[in-house]
Amino acid sequence: MTTNVDFWFDPMCPWAWMASRWMLEVEKVRDVHTTFHVMSLSVLNEGRELPQGYRDLMDNGWTPARAALLVEQRHGSEKLREFYTEIGTRLHPGGQSVSVDVVRDALDAVGADADIIDIAQTDAIDEDLRRSHHEGMDPVGDEVGTPVIRVNGMSLFGPVISPAPKGEEAGNLFDGVVKVSAYPGFFELKRSRTVDPIFD
Repeated sequence: MTTNVDFWFDPMCPWAWMASRWMLEVEKVRDVHTTFHVMSLSVLNEGRELPQGYRDLMDNGWTPARAALLVEQRHGSEKLREFYTEIGTRLHPGGQSVSVDVVRDALDAVGADADIIDIAQTDAIDEDLRRSHHEGMDPVGDEVGTPVIRVNGMSLFGPVISPAPKGEEAGNLFDGVVKVSAYPGFFELKRSRTVDPIFD
């Protein structure tokens, strides 16, 4: 019986990217289907006091998040999956900075509607973006970021992993996440990160 996993991401986040590549690997070794959804670090950090460099990043983050949501709204969740791979490959292993051109190139690569890039530079769908964001984030609280995964009705922040495991190792990690998420009283396991995202 297929296990459905809902996965919330912000296109800018390298840790969400790592976890998303893990979930795609899990699908190869477990009867699992991942449905991607959009959250927004820009929404999460609205009104917060932030260092200027991070504030600039959050200001730039609206366009890719809006574009991702528009892809989902116009073309469906499978096309969103394709778009996430396109933009994430450019931003993370590709090392490109968030820009309108990068978003446009990713949209073009998946054949998305040409007007999405224009709408994504406005606040026209911000109410929808906040709704998608809160659907993923409200069950885990506002003290965490992205990714958020939901398995069997239980939501957790994470996992934060580097590099993304492959093959049966990916499946084993997924089995463990399912087990801990099944207990409603489980809240946190954590250790300090000692590596940056390792893209392979």
